[in-house]
Amino acid sequence: MSISQIIKLRPPTVSCRTAAWATVFVLFAKCAMAAESGESNLVSSVGIAILAATIMSFVGHLLKQPLLLAYIAAGVFIGPNIGFGLVANLNDIETISHIGLILLLFLIGLEIDMKKLKESGKSLVVSGLSQFIICVVLGLAFFSLLGYGIGGGRYDLLYLAACCALSSTAIVVKLLYGKFEIDTLAGRITLGVLVFQDIWAIILLGIQPNLTDPQILTILFSFIKGAALVGISLFFSKYILPRLFRAVSKVPELVLVSSLGWCFFICGLAGFLDLSLEMGALIAGIAISTFPYNLDVIAKVINIRDFFVTLFFVALGMQIPNPLNTPGILAIAGISSLFLIGSRFLSIYPALYLLKNGNRVSILTSINLSQISEFSLVITALGLKAGHIGQDVMSVVIFIFVITSVVSTYMIKFSDTLQKACNTVLQKIGLKDIETQRDEDEEQSGKEIAILGFHRTASSFIRELMDMSKNSPFAALKDKIVVVDFNPEVHSTLQTMGIKVIYGDISHPDTLHHAGIHGVKLVISTIPDTILVGTDNLRLISQIKDISPHAKIIVTAESVQRALKMYAEGADYVLLPRVLTAKHLISMIDKILSTDWPDLKDALHNEVRELGERGETIR
Repeated sequence: MSISQIIKLRPPTVSCRTAAWATVFVLFAKCAMAAESGESNLVSSVGIAILAATIMSFVGHLLKQPLLLAYIAAGVFIGPNIGFGLVANLNDIETISHIGLILLLFLIGLEIDMKKLKESGKSLVVSGLSQFIICVVLGLAFFSLLGYGIGGGRYDLLYLAACCALSSTAIVVKLLYGKFEIDTLAGRITLGVLVFQDIWAIILLGIQPNLTDPQILTILFSFIKGAALVGISLFFSKYILPRLFRAVSKVPELVLVSSLGWCFFICGLAGFLDLSLEMGALIAGIAISTFPYNLDVIAKVINIRDFFVTLFFVALGMQIPNPLNTPGILAIAGISSLFLIGSRFLSIYPALYLLKNGNRVSILTSINLSQISEFSLVITALGLKAGHIGQDVMSVVIFIFVITSVVSTYMIKFSDTLQKACNTVLQKIGLKDIETQRDEDEEQSGKEIAILGFHRTASSFIRELMDMSKNSPFAALKDKIVVVDFNPEVHSTLQTMGIKVIYGDISHPDTLHHAGIHGVKLVISTIPDTILVGTDNLRLISQIKDISPHAKIIVTAESVQRALKMYAEGADYVLLPRVLTAKHLISMIDKILSTDWPDLKDALHNEVRELGERGETIR
């Protein structure tokens, strides 16, 4: 049955949802007819890609599969290699999809807190520098065993080893962003390693044209150009952009347009200097990340980004070769994918573990980076064009990309479960985690208040207690508190403040027991369910009641319905931040409307001064 015959089929008159999907079906079929009749152009190609992504994402949602895989499946479905060839010319959407990657990197830059990256210190620098080198060395050994080598003008071994040492920024960041794990310690180290990998990729691209005779001056010149780009960005962000953004700050649309203009200006400058456009976007985002408008820009750019990123992953799906044509290469790619995942663990875990980040952070970072980069596709494509490799090597890299993209998507989605399983095995062979490296007398904390998980609300709560005068009846509370959290940075900072802290995963009942929860009078969870990993507040209530039946319980909810469920489950008090904020807002409105301006001005001045002097564990 042809496309023109399919479009004549009409579904019966049913529900609005069915009618909506019938409309999508008809639009998809019309775009497909344009492609079938040879009238394919940019608009019809993009239309087919978006409609296919819509259909596959709906199917993926019903099957509870990650959306990223649905987008790749849509590309396979409409592509020329395996699917129906509805979009035969990949160039129709490849340029537009590249914009999505640029916007994704720009948003990452906007959310990067350079102070927090700096606080990661040795862990980030050591893992960032060593990961690529170790992976390349392991890759040279592994692929030489598979029969690849260097000689006769071919550099198959070198290309495979180098490409398998790079991880996908687009996949990792999108998945971590969706899991709210970008700002975790493991997330920040992961992001830092990806930045280092971009630098290594630039070095590779600098060497590639002169592979037979690498020139040190060419490499050094690339670094100089990169430093110049950073310098120009910092100059603009310090002396020019603040004035520009202040001038347009009252018009949100102008703030958005100015931000995007800045992003593409730096990208254009990066292209002019023969540098990566993605790196230019990242630098552009970091340069204005400290501006007070960045949250507004993020909120507005996200929707635009999602459109283009969808096309990016659809375009990747279209590039997947038909595995039936090359079964031998597919087998090599499968074995190589297993090696790649193992190499990430061997190159990242030991360094982070020796730097006392604990099993959790070390394992999660290894899991996050267990895929090959889209940069590798670019490098191999250039290598094929230059005659450095053959089509078989290019196909191997593409299949590795597909396999590791799919596998790592599930690995990151279920990273907490994987981490716990790996942690159990590692502890059995003697690699103890931080929480098991404390003395036996520390297991019984003897505290009255337990704070499970440490995030922004808990940080502010501790700060309030620390700032209270010694005469306050609440000042002594800080000596009665024990905090349970798996962030090593929180662990060390709270200890210096005199707060009892135990490293551990609060989703584990054994951790709660060893932390002395069974003897406390009050248990507090200030972290909402969207941020908690491996558990939620309802499950915590149940676990706390089992471990410490007499303890009072305070938990956090994000909706009224969820709060009512928590009360029904046995919570003594449910913290509902939006309700408390609304009540405080009403009282502030009343004060502002009833207070003379001089008094209000003094009050606001004191508020700003106190915020500036306020030091918190998590800012």
